[in-house]
Amino acid sequence: MKKYIIYLFVSAVFIHAQDGFSKINSMPGSFARMGFGARGMGMGNAMLAVTNGNVVSFYNPAVPVVQEGNSLQASYSFLSMDRSLNFLSFTRRFDFYSKKNDSNVPSSTAGVSAGLINKGVGEISLRDREGEQIGTFDEVEDVFFLGIANRFSNKIAVGIMAKYYYNKIHKDVSATALGVDIGVIYFASENLTYAASICDINATYKWDTGNIYGQDGNKTEPKFPVLKKIGVAYRFDDPKILASVEFENSNAGTNFLRMGAEYNIFESLFLRTGFDKLNFSNFDYPMKLSFGFSYFYNTGGFTAGIDYAFVIEPYSPSDQHIIGVNFKL
Repeated sequence: MKKYIIYLFVSAVFIHAQDGFSKINSMPGSFARMGFGARGMGMGNAMLAVTNGNVVSFYNPAVPVVQEGNSLQASYSFLSMDRSLNFLSFTRRFDFYSKKNDSNVPSSTAGVSAGLINKGVGEISLRDREGEQIGTFDEVEDVFFLGIANRFSNKIAVGIMAKYYYNKIHKDVSATALGVDIGVIYFASENLTYAASICDINATYKWDTGNIYGQDGNKTEPKFPVLKKIGVAYRFDDPKILASVEFENSNAGTNFLRMGAEYNIFESLFLRTGFDKLNFSNFDYPMKLSFGFSYFYNTGGFTAGIDYAFVIEPYSPSDQHIIGVNFKL
């Protein structure tokens, strides 16, 4: 059987070529660390403590308890170098009332959020041992997530989320990983929230190329970086501006700062900006600036919206454009 060499470095096109000196870029799951959807990416992914509007547990497993109505979100990204990045999520809050209490205040509140991030890289060269191209193939990587949350009091909400990663780089080579996120929100007031989370606990890919190379194959178990985050968000009443700040530390030696803002310029239009990944451990690491907007249309009991984000991507032939739709019932 003829043996082939798959050049795996091509699958890392989601990683900036100039960032090779940063350990986190060579660790699994980089696509999932790019953000989730147009709203979050338009605010620099500083979403950990954001508790208003359409939320998703991928940023913080505790946030489903604050979702108003049933939220369905979907986004598609326009990226360079034959890459694709897609998002889908559903979030719902459940209010429980006590028969002993005649008020309209729920006795307890819970929430659930589920979704998917899909990444693809197309037209990757497949070459033999002499370096001759013998074809092309596509790489696919997905993460499925399911989170549940509970609001234990007016001040505290806690959530947990399971994430299932799947990566296929060849018809005979794939790997899976299971990780866990834990998040907490502290509601200091109606306008001020604090949050913390730890992400990708125990997530590890298990690769085995024995199906291609037989006894010459290798088994590797690269670990995902564990991310520890803290954040704060404040919502101003006049003007209607939401500001958020987030700090992330990882066991890959990074210390990222994120900041974002959202301005409700009038009832149905929101403008956003932010920056992502200001690395205090290495200021040569490229920071990402972003901008975006959302517009909503209410048809009476049903709200539809369109989202857009523009993210400057260093060292890429073109920048990122993320377009999304959302529905709230």
